[in-house]
Amino acid sequence: MKITAVTQRLAGLGGMKWEIHLKAKELINQGRDIISLTIGEPDVPTPDALMEIAIQSMLRGRTGYSEGRGEKGLRLALAERASRRTGQNISADQVMCFPGTQTALYAVLMGVAETGDEVLVGDPMYATYEGIVRASGANMVPVPLHAGNGFRMTANDVAKAITPQTTALLLTTPHNPTGAILSEPDIWEIGQLALQHDLWIISDEVYEDLVFTDTTFTSALAIPEIADRVIVVSSISKSHAAPGFRSGWCIGPKEFASRLLPLSETMLFGNQPFIADMTEAAVREESTVAAEMRRRFAARAEVLEGRLSTDPKLSVHRPEAGMFALINVTGTGMDGDQYAAHLLQHGGVAVMPGSSFGLTMNDWVRVALTVDDASFNTACDRILAHAATLRLEIA
Repeated sequence: MKITAVTQRLAGLGGMKWEIHLKAKELINQGRDIISLTIGEPDVPTPDALMEIAIQSMLRGRTGYSEGRGEKGLRLALAERASRRTGQNISADQVMCFPGTQTALYAVLMGVAETGDEVLVGDPMYATYEGIVRASGANMVPVPLHAGNGFRMTANDVAKAITPQTTALLLTTPHNPTGAILSEPDIWEIGQLALQHDLWIISDEVYEDLVFTDTTFTSALAIPEIADRVIVVSSISKSHAAPGFRSGWCIGPKEFASRLLPLSETMLFGNQPFIADMTEAAVREESTVAAEMRRRFAARAEVLEGRLSTDPKLSVHRPEAGMFALINVTGTGMDGDQYAAHLLQHGGVAVMPGSSFGLTMNDWVRVALTVDDASFNTACDRILAHAATLRLEIA
C-alpha cells in the first residue's frame, strides 16, 4: 500500500531526537534515581484563575464549533496586545488562532513554502523546525549561530545562505535552545535582506515574556519597514504555564491571514471556544506566573554557571531568556551525544544532546532550568561528581 512522500521527508525526525529523554523516563519507571533536565515545561501549574475561566466557559455551553480564524474576542485581544507591544496598528483580521505554536508554525510554513523552495533557519534550532520545513516540501538551509556572537543570528551569515530558491527566514527570539535575544539592529539588518530578496520573516516569539536580563526584546513586527512581510507565532504555553491547553496563534499581513484561512479550516476549523475564552483573559492581563519563572530560571542559570565553572572541562553558556542553558562538554573528551548518554547511565542526570538541535551543537548539551531548586542543585552535584570520574578515567 502507498505511503506518501511526506513520511519519507520526516523520517528520522520527531521522537527520535528525544531518545535520551525517553530513555530517562524508562529508567525512572524502573525505579532509577534520575533527575531529568530534558524538557522545558513551566515549573508551576496553570493558574487556578485561568482554569476556572475555562471551566465556567464550558458550563456556559462554550463547547460548540468556533470560527475558522478563531474566536473574535480572542483575536481582538491578541491584536490589541500586539499593537501595544509593537507600536503598530494591528487588527483582528491579521490574527489566526491555532492549538499551540507548533500548529501555527506548521500552517504558516505550508502557506509560504513548497517543494523546491528553501527556508533559512538558525542552527542551533528548536528540535521540530526541520520537520515543519520538510513537511512543506521545502529544503531547510541552516544558518550557523556562533557562540562567539552569543548565538545571535547575523545578517552577514544570512546573506551567505540566500539563494534564488530562498522564500522565507525562520527567526526565534528569544531563542531555544540558547536563550539569545535578537536586538532591534539585528532584526533591522536581517530585514533589509528580506526586503532585497523578497523573503518572508517568520518569527517564533513564544519566550517573549521570559526575558531575565536587562536585554530589551524587540518583535520583528515592531519594525515598520518589514512589518508587511513578518508573521509572528506564539502561545500561552510558556508565558502562562499552560502548555497542555494548546492555545497559540499567528499574526501577519491581513491578506496572508485570508489566504491561510482555508488551510486552517481544513486542519481544525478554529480553536475551542472555552479555551479561547481562557486565552483571551490571559492575554488581556499580564501573566501572574511569568515574573517568578523569570526570576527562578535566571537564578538557576547563575547557579549552573557558578557551580560548573569549578571544573575546567565544563563551560556554561549563560542564557538571556527562556528555560534552558547550554554546557560545552568538549573538555570531557566526548561529544554531546556520548556525554549525555554517559551522564545518564553513570551520573543519574538526563540532559539533551546538542545534536538534537542542529549541526553546530555536537560539543554541547542543553539543560532545562525547570526543576525545583533542591533537585537542580543535586543535579549540579551529580554533574560535577561525574566530571571528576571522567578526569580520573582520562588520566
